[in-house]
Amino acid sequence: MAAYLNAMFTAAIDAIFTINERGVVESMNPAAEKLFGYDASEVLGNNISMLMSSPDRESHDAYISRYVETKQPRIIGIGREVTGRRKDGTEIPIRLAVSETMVDGRRIFTGILHDLTAMKLAEAEIRKLNEDLGLQNDRLELKVAKRTEELTEAVNRLLSLNQQLQQEAEERRAAEEALRKSEVELIKALQKEKQLNELKSRFVSMASHEFRTPLSTVLSSADLAESYTGGEAHQEKRSRHLQRIKNAVGTLTSILDDFLSLSKLEEDKVRTEAVYFNITSFCHEVVDDMHGLLKPGQEIVQIHENCDIEVCLDKKILKNVIYNLVSNASKYSDAGKAITCRMRVSDHKLHIEVEDQGIGIPEEDQPHLFERFFRAHNVENIQGTGLGLNIVKRYLNLLDGTISFNSKPGAGTVFRINIPLSHGQR
Repeated sequence: MAAYLNAMFTAAIDAIFTINERGVVESMNPAAEKLFGYDASEVLGNNISMLMSSPDRESHDAYISRYVETKQPRIIGIGREVTGRRKDGTEIPIRLAVSETMVDGRRIFTGILHDLTAMKLAEAEIRKLNEDLGLQNDRLELKVAKRTEELTEAVNRLLSLNQQLQQEAEERRAAEEALRKSEVELIKALQKEKQLNELKSRFVSMASHEFRTPLSTVLSSADLAESYTGGEAHQEKRSRHLQRIKNAVGTLTSILDDFLSLSKLEEDKVRTEAVYFNITSFCHEVVDDMHGLLKPGQEIVQIHENCDIEVCLDKKILKNVIYNLVSNASKYSDAGKAITCRMRVSDHKLHIEVEDQGIGIPEEDQPHLFERFFRAHNVENIQGTGLGLNIVKRYLNLLDGTISFNSKPGAGTVFRINIPLSHGQR
């Protein structure tokens, strides 16, 4: 048994000492020699305090005497972190656990010491990484603020060039304010969730890209229109450039409307207001409003089934949902292609399908279609914010509705909506 215990003592990877009541070292294992850089012959018979740093070195003997008299432990049976002193004078952090035992009527203290150097170095590295991450976050916030300031200046220049479009300008200013508030919320969220870093970077990049093209169109067309100072001979050219300005402003307004809608949804400021209205008349009204957005030769085919009735829903939200889906169908379809809008009421639900013959959605992109700012890789050259379908899904959630789709690249897409008529119909 003694040989077994001696083998364990010798093979232990932690340093082990035994001392008597006077603090004199009676034994130490090879791990202790390696840890402190002493041969056993240099330590045995000496006070254990030779391996300690101040203030433990000076108070150690008094502590043992006090424990022997009072039996009140500060380390024994408890353990704590202390600082050891190697033969070369260097200090090392140590986890010390001390136990007491009686051997042949003598009180012996056994100390097991675990080197904490690697752990302390790792903790220091973690603290440094956290400090570096904080600096990176600060730089990112400054970059976002700079981009936001540039965007604000560009919008202000657009407003000064288009005072005759007062109503659109008011909507832009409102959307700009909502955008600034949204940016503030994103920056606050950045401090709590590192996952939002990528989202904010994509937002700034997308906004900068989407505003640059229509703004360039407005500025160039305004300069050209101003250069045609003649009479009727130049009227057609002026009209053409003014129309380009109006189209660019319409694009900017659409983008800002998306930002405003997303902001209201994020802040939970959208409230549903259900009213009774006729589904067939409603569908005709929406389609009539959208004819001006269609490409040449495109048409909207309406198919109604059991829809000449009144239902109770939020009319404004439903119009936004249909408007967005039909607008997408037109945008991603070629000129001359038909868009089919089917509506039917059955099983106390309103069923809507919007089908196009457009470019379709790549299969690998379909799982991400309703994510904020996501755009499929085959529409990179078509203007858009990547917010429309995310907003549609959020609107439908407010109506307890669902949305699904089927799509095949090059063969078109069909979106299906189901909305429960919780208030009934008449």
